Amino acid sequence: MRDLHARLTDLYCEGLTRPAPRLFRDPRVAPDEHLKPAAVLLAITEREEPGLLLLHRPTTMRAHAGQVALPGGRIDTGETPVEAALREAEEELGIDPAQVRVIGPTDLYRTGSGYAITPVLATVPADIAITPNPDEVSDWFEAPLGYLLDRANHVPHDAEWQGAMRQYVEILWQGHRIWGVTGAILANLAERLDWHAA
Repeated sequence: MRDLHARLTDLYCEGLTRPAPRLFRDPRVAPDEHLKPAAVLLAITEREEPGLLLLHRPTTMRAHAGQVALPGGRIDTGETPVEAALREAEEELGIDPAQVRVIGPTDLYRTGSGYAITPVLATVPADIAITPNPDEVSDWFEAPLGYLLDRANHVPHDAEWQGAMRQYVEILWQGHRIWGVTGAILANLAERLDWHAA
């Protein structure tokens, strides 16, 4: 089997050099709006059938309660997006930064909730130890990367929000509903990584 990290790195480099006209954007965000910087980790497991590590937020949280998310959060002063994504993944899932092989940042995603999120693509060992922080994580799971990056599984929906119709992407996998910001970031990753053609 070809080294997953090398394969993803090649796809990443190729994907970022070509136009991506179908990138999903949040229409609630004005072009000149000031947003708080944040970062999330796209942690891909190094196995024959790679997966992506995802988590459920506790239902008691003020924002995004119960939703599926990527490990991540605000970028602290002086941090790079990569440093923030690694710190947050360690705080939320106990992922040892020394075991993360970073490939690089992907497309910035600007949210209507006031954040400019940098997703950071990386690989982690298949047997990496996971120790969820119960204050921030109610559960975690690994979904197949191939399934998540298959556009046939990206179901567009329209919903009324603050008096206007908005579109979002939904991915359903084994009872997990992946949508909102996480669904959009994965849809954009699928646009960049031509996974099924590799």
